Amino acid sequence: MENKIEIDPEKFEKAANMLKAIAHPIRIAIISNLEEGKRLTVTEIHQLLGIEQASTSHHLGILKDKGVLCSKREGKNTYYFLKHNRLIEIIQCIGSCTCE
Repeated sequence: MENKIEIDPEKFEKAANMLKAIAHPIRIAIISNLEEGKRLTVTEIHQLLGIEQASTSHHLGILKDKGVLCSKREGKNTYYFLKHNRLIEIIQCIGSCTCE
């Protein structure tokens, strides 16, 4: 007898939306820089990646909106961090699959 996976459309839709949000080179780079519980500001991320701050903010907003990132304001700074640390495993797995 086969093990059947119970289909929860709402759960799968949320998972698909998270994967869609991650599926962009800049967003993968952002997530990669937030591994091991690291917390970074928009300024730190845009400097690390060498992209415009407005672009960084745009990508952070998408990742936050889809449940990939969380943020916490401390004084004048807002720090971004992974909502689920296991997402790094997905990025690492995909990275190992793309190596030739």
